[in-house]
Amino acid sequence: MEIVVVGRHTEVADRFRRHVEDKLSKVTQLAPAARRVDVEVTRENNPRLSEVRERVELTVHDKGPVIRAEAAADDRFGALDIALDKLTERLRRSRDRRKDHRRRANGVLPSVDVRPYDEVAAAEATAETSAPVALAEPGDAVEEQLGDSPVVIRRKLHHAEPMTVDDAVYQMEMVGHDFFLFISKETARPSAVYRRRGWTYGVIELDSTVGGVEPVTELT
Repeated sequence: MEIVVVGRHTEVADRFRRHVEDKLSKVTQLAPAARRVDVEVTRENNPRLSEVRERVELTVHDKGPVIRAEAAADDRFGALDIALDKLTERLRRSRDRRKDHRRRANGVLPSVDVRPYDEVAAAEATAETSAPVALAEPGDAVEEQLGDSPVVIRRKLHHAEPMTVDDAVYQMEMVGHDFFLFISKETARPSAVYRRRGWTYGVIELDSTVGGVEPVTELT
């Protein structure tokens, strides 16, 4: 399994890289098919945010959807530990879900656990600028300044495929976001599932369908 460590607005020392490799060696126990883990370290230079100045984001690339977790603390070692705890829990849920699918194939229908996490990552904002840079491949991302303002917009291209609302909620939980964009398998419409209060979720659909996708009225 490949481990890629990068720093944004900060340098990453070899000592921390070795620490990351040692910590993430346990990922293969829960995700034996994982190909790569991306580790992004960000440092916040605002003195008012000193208690959360170091942020670590972990992204596991497996055969299925990516699984992501992030955390912030006053030092990157602590942030890594917190993020790894979240990641481990999500990997366990992903593994259990795969087992559930195998049981379902054998005629056993287990219940679906969609309990929310106490802490979730902030959703990535996507928007168009007056002269957007073309994103060619899923995973491509670009940051652009909004006109003459200090506002920076980050755009990222994601792979989309038809799925049920249940699958969309599951993938939202796996990446730790408050919302998830998808194509509804039932209606063939671009949709977004989002977190509400408690254990409740909402779904927004656009009033247009995606070409080449046929609605599925009966799901098994």
